[in-house]
Amino acid sequence: MKKILTIIGPTGIGKTTLSIELAKLINGQVVGLDSRQIYKGMSIGTAQPTESEMGSVKHHLIGFREPWESISAGEYSEMVMITSKNITKSGFNPIISGGAGLYYRALTKGIFDKSATNIDVRSKLENEYDLNPIIMYEKLKKIDPQYVKIVHINNKKRLVRALEIYQTTGISPSKHFENQKNKKIKPEKLSLFTIYLCLERETHRKRIRSRALEMLDNGWIEETKSLIKMREENSRALPALNSIGYEQIINFLNREINKETLLEIITNKTWQYARKQINWFKNEDIDLTINVTNLGSLSAANCISDLYSEMK
Repeated sequence: MKKILTIIGPTGIGKTTLSIELAKLINGQVVGLDSRQIYKGMSIGTAQPTESEMGSVKHHLIGFREPWESISAGEYSEMVMITSKNITKSGFNPIISGGAGLYYRALTKGIFDKSATNIDVRSKLENEYDLNPIIMYEKLKKIDPQYVKIVHINNKKRLVRALEIYQTTGISPSKHFENQKNKKIKPEKLSLFTIYLCLERETHRKRIRSRALEMLDNGWIEETKSLIKMREENSRALPALNSIGYEQIINFLNREINKETLLEIITNKTWQYARKQINWFKNEDIDLTINVTNLGSLSAANCISDLYSEMK
């Protein structure tokens, strides 16, 4: 059986377009690997592929989860495994595509049973973060000086998750992954051929800003209003609203910032997140790196398709 093509890389680099072009060439179906594109009602702010973009290419694990529902990396990786196997059985070739580093690591190295989500612990940590993120960051620095290097103080989700793992299991995230690597009985994982996309720095930043502006023009603000209404009507917390952009749009709606400032903040925060993704993927096993600065998505897809046809 051929390895499963997996397209990873930082946000705003063109993974979606490339995956769709590639799927058309190799009779493929795309499996999402994104921690935010899983949610319903957030298609604009999480840059989910539109119906016109997808065309005839079937997509899986996109917009399937309610925005108030949490999901662990272990649960998500199991969904990706099952979905990929079903795609293969149906006569198509799965293409995993996304930028969620923790989810990718779950596919390649497995996730510990003991590190399952603990909602009560997470809720408490989220409240502590809202009160003082600096104290939270310093806690992680003492607990796991290695892991803290790839966690930005503004990344609430990752910081909270790291401390949640520690409080639930008593073991640091880095130790978890090291133990997993040395485990005699390996967890089930997929056989992947991983392609990492990179882009010249300034070009990447310009793409991020251009995409943010397009998303705002295409209804991101209205989408946020709908989510706020949903939260109020159902008296539910929506963890997904902590995503980059939504918090800033809420500030805009509260007249705390103007639209120009909104765009700049979203651009800067997205760029910071992209840099964190880049650093994360430096620690993963990559089969092929493609610089797409001067390479169109169709050209890149053709190159990968030729490579795939030669795989056994």
